[in-house]
Formats: sequence, C-alpha cells, structure tokens
Amino acid sequence: MTQSQAVKYWLAAAKKDIKTANDSYKSGHFDWCLFIWQLIIEKTLKGLIAKKNKPSLPIHDLFKLANAAGVKLNQVKADWLNEITTFNIEARYDDYKFSFYKKADKEYATLWKTRCEEIYLWLKKQF
Repeated sequence: MTQSQAVKYWLAAAKKDIKTANDSYKSGHFDWCLFIWQLIIEKTLKGLIAKKNKPSLPIHDLFKLANAAGVKLNQVKADWLNEITTFNIEARYDDYKFSFYKKADKEYATLWKTRCEEIYLWLKKQF
C-alpha cells in the first residue's frame, strides 16, 4: 500500500464509523457510541502518521499516536485524548464493561461525543 493509499484508507475508515457512532448515540447505546468515537480518532491519527510516511503503530493510546503523528497538543487536548483512550479499554474488556456502561450515561456521552467531534474536526484540518 502506498503512502497515499494508507492515508485514504484511514480517513475513509474513520469517516465510515461516524454514522455508526451517531446511530449508537441515537439508540441510547452511549458506551458503544464513545467506543466508536475512540476508534474514529485513532484511525484519523493513524492517517496522520501515514501522511508522514511512518508505519502505523499497533496501539490504541491516542496521546501516544498524536505524538507519533507530530500533533501539537495543548494540555486540554492531551487530557481529552487520555480520557477518550479509556473508551476503548473500558468498552472492550469484560471486567471494565459494566462500570463503563454505568459511567456512560446520556449526560456523559453527550459531553464526550461533542469533544470527540471537536477533536476529529481539528485533526482533519491537519491534513
């Protein structure tokens, strides 16, 4: 896969997942909405890494991916990425699932869905 193809792949995969995240939110599956938003941001960051012609990292840590992509983060965005990273871990592993399900009520999901959308749009501008 060429560099250009890799960038297109990651961006298309991220964009495709937005509908799934929004559908999950609308149907009240807030934990899954946030899980998908974590994946969207992860894929977008991996697209930025590909744009720099670097190999994709097999990790889910958004802060580390942002650093690998050379993204300049202020403290607020760094804190947001660290929190959003937990959506992947807590939604994926059985021992965390139930506590994350309880944490991800409508109020929490609305706040973090909005922040995820903001991060995603900010990252897209860096292409």
